[in-house]
Amino acid sequence: MRTRRLSLGTVFAIPAALFVLGLTGLVGALLADGAWDGIGAALVATAVAAVVWARLRGPSRPRP
Repeated sequence: MRTRRLSLGTVFAIPAALFVLGLTGLVGALLADGAWDGIGAALVATAVAAVVWARLRGPSRPRP
Protein backbone atom coordinates (compact mmCIF):
# COMPACT_ATOMS: atom_id res chain seq x y z
CA MET A 1 0.00 0.00 0.00
CA ARG A 2 1.33 3.40 -0.95
CA THR A 3 1.00 6.16 1.62
CA ARG A 4 0.95 9.86 0.92
CA ARG A 5 3.28 12.14 2.84
CA LEU A 6 1.55 15.27 4.07
CA SER A 7 3.35 18.45 5.00
CA LEU A 8 2.68 20.32 8.23
CA GLY A 9 0.98 23.07 6.24
CA THR A 10 -1.42 20.57 4.73
CA VAL A 11 -2.25 18.97 8.05
CA PHE A 12 -2.72 22.18 10.05
CA ALA A 13 -4.22 24.55 7.45
CA ILE A 14 -7.89 24.03 8.38
CA PRO A 15 -7.35 23.97 12.18
CA ALA A 16 -5.25 27.14 11.93
CA ALA A 17 -7.95 28.87 9.88
CA LEU A 18 -10.62 27.84 12.40
CA PHE A 19 -8.42 29.16 15.23
CA VAL A 20 -7.97 32.54 13.51
CA LEU A 21 -11.71 32.84 12.79
CA GLY A 22 -12.63 31.94 16.37
CA LEU A 23 -10.06 34.27 17.89
CA THR A 24 -11.18 37.11 15.62
CA GLY A 25 -14.77 36.50 16.65
CA LEU A 26 -13.94 36.46 20.36
CA VAL A 27 -11.82 39.60 20.27
CA GLY A 28 -14.28 41.44 18.03
CA ALA A 29 -17.24 40.58 20.24
CA LEU A 30 -15.36 41.64 23.37
CA LEU A 31 -14.04 44.95 22.05
CA ALA A 32 -17.01 46.23 20.03
CA ASP A 33 -20.77 46.28 20.36
CA GLY A 34 -23.66 46.12 17.96
CA ALA A 35 -22.95 44.28 14.73
CA TRP A 36 -19.69 42.84 16.06
CA ASP A 37 -21.62 40.77 18.58
CA GLY A 38 -23.42 38.94 15.78
CA ILE A 39 -20.32 38.71 13.61
CA GLY A 40 -18.32 37.40 16.56
CA ALA A 41 -20.91 34.76 17.33
CA ALA A 42 -20.93 33.65 13.69
CA LEU A 43 -17.15 33.44 13.58
CA VAL A 44 -16.98 31.43 16.80
CA ALA A 45 -19.70 29.13 15.47
CA THR A 46 -17.53 28.18 12.48
CA ALA A 47 -15.60 25.74 14.67
CA VAL A 48 -18.82 24.15 15.89
CA ALA A 49 -20.12 23.95 12.33
CA ALA A 50 -16.89 22.25 11.21
CA VAL A 51 -17.22 19.60 13.94
CA VAL A 52 -20.88 18.96 13.09
CA TRP A 53 -20.03 18.72 9.38
CA ALA A 54 -17.21 16.24 10.07
CA ARG A 55 -19.43 14.09 12.30
CA LEU A 56 -22.23 13.99 9.73
CA ARG A 57 -19.79 13.17 6.94
CA GLY A 58 -18.67 10.06 8.77
CA PRO A 59 -15.29 8.38 8.95
CA SER A 60 -13.02 8.76 5.96
CA ARG A 61 -12.35 5.63 3.98
CA PRO A 62 -8.97 4.83 2.49
CA ARG A 63 -8.87 5.13 -1.28
CA PRO A 64 -7.74 2.10 -3.24
